[in-house]
Amino acid sequence: MTQQTTALAKAGASGSGGLAAYARLAKLDIYDYYLGLPLVWALLAPAVRWDAGTFGLLALVLVAEVVVVAAMVGFDDITGYRDGSDAANYGSDAARRRLHRKPLVAGTLTETQALRFAWAATAAGAVLWATAGAAAPHRPLWAIVLAAVCVAASVQYSWGLKISYRGFQEIFLIGLGIGWTLVPYALLTGAASGFVLVQAVVFGAGPMIFGLYSNTNDADGDRAAGRVTVATRVSARTHRAFVAAATGALVLLIAGSAVAGVAPWWFPAVLLPVVAMRLAHLVIGFRGDILRARRIAIHAHRVTVALLIVANLVATGVAS
Repeated sequence: MTQQTTALAKAGASGSGGLAAYARLAKLDIYDYYLGLPLVWALLAPAVRWDAGTFGLLALVLVAEVVVVAAMVGFDDITGYRDGSDAANYGSDAARRRLHRKPLVAGTLTETQALRFAWAATAAGAVLWATAGAAAPHRPLWAIVLAAVCVAASVQYSWGLKISYRGFQEIFLIGLGIGWTLVPYALLTGAASGFVLVQAVVFGAGPMIFGLYSNTNDADGDRAAGRVTVATRVSARTHRAFVAAATGALVLLIAGSAVAGVAPWWFPAVLLPVVAMRLAHLVIGFRGDILRARRIAIHAHRVTVALLIVANLVATGVAS
């Protein structure tokens, strides 16, 4: 732990609490998974899209997602605080990584406060998702099971089974995005087409890819804490190749789905700007500026969602 980190922790060791500290613990400023819901809305047929019940269910699912993520990142911060990985990963570069976003390391919350918050969010998230399922016009079994898996896996990301420490972090990062796109769509329509699945995978790949850059930057701290990711188990050069392969697979899916007839012809054309951004973050990452590459990857994910929303609305007719 650096001197700056130690000083901050001592200054707030009693835990000042407050809404701002809890908001930082919940990472409310990281909204990338929630962007799946406007994408789901754009994918719906116009008759379903503009139904009042649709807006109500999507709002309920949004609250449920926010609460479950709050539980997930709360437990993640507690684990990272206990094993020292957050101090190692954030304390050495506080200006760029914004140490205040880690309230346990910064000392603005105590471990007890964080634990109470995470468990309360877990209970609330489970109730909210159950309520969303009960209120949905359709309840296909696979969607209900997938929702339950997403909730359980989220809470145990760094707690309980600690799946992000057992070598499943990368799978989780893409899987949660896929699940949180398919589930609300199925609750509103009862099924999901191949093209909807393609868009769900493209959406889920966004958080996974920028997560890979975080793992690159955090490899030493994660390795010391015993966290198993690809970055902690291979050389830096091999991990760069892994990031390139994951990015290439995403581009191949975008182009290949249209060639196979699963996606319409306009799908890869609409996402050409995103492909350019993906190439840019690869080049910058290969040159060693990992955090800048991560920022571009985050922006690429958000641009992807914006382009798909517009394209889906145009393709299905905004109000027809």
